[in-house]
Amino acid sequence: MSAAPAENSHESGPLYKIWRFVREIVIIVVIALVLSFAIKTFFFRAYYIPSGSMENTLEINDRIFANLMVPGPFELNRGDVVVFRDDLGWLPPLEQSPTAFENVLSFVGILPAADEQYLVKRIIGMPGDTVSYSQSDGKLKINGEEIDEPYVYQGNKPSDMEFSVTVPQDKIWVMGDHRAASADSRFHTDIQGGFVDLNSVQGRASIISWPASRWGTVDSHDEVFSNVPEPAAN
Repeated sequence: MSAAPAENSHESGPLYKIWRFVREIVIIVVIALVLSFAIKTFFFRAYYIPSGSMENTLEINDRIFANLMVPGPFELNRGDVVVFRDDLGWLPPLEQSPTAFENVLSFVGILPAADEQYLVKRIIGMPGDTVSYSQSDGKLKINGEEIDEPYVYQGNKPSDMEFSVTVPQDKIWVMGDHRAASADSRFHTDIQGGFVDLNSVQGRASIISWPASRWGTVDSHDEVFSNVPEPAAN
């Protein structure tokens, strides 16, 4: 009977076992980073809510995930809560540059791009829509149809100012749910009429991920807009 070959001492020694363990950890980390990068590039990205302009739909310190396939394979609609880049300068400039750690978190998708600023608002007017508010009747109208908005912050009116706008092509008109505390399209009519470019939209807010007590989806309230007629053709 022939003897079995002796096990390679190099492959059974403690240094080899440590190397194999480290190699497996590195492979797992690399795969996790690649998957995270793919998800945040093509599917979802995390955002932080710093203000009360969308209360009570979104509250201060909420963390949300935005669906990055909107606009894209999935279209935007009235009522969608969207995240968009501050390309028009609605916000004051950043006071300091992002840290290296923040840049890493941005890369893997835990934070949005650290060197850009974002806003979160609800779409009220789509391209071609006429959106108006009159103090006399206290109703917000889209294409002449009055809408009742259950998401508006309790005690707020639909608006504190009168306006009537027609949304240009490739733009949207956005408003915060906390109307008395939201510097939205109404307050920036001096900058591109207050309209936001569709190209600035990063995605639709879909999920509240943190704190755990607020886990859930972000409602677009389709029922509010179900009777709104399509805008008249130009």
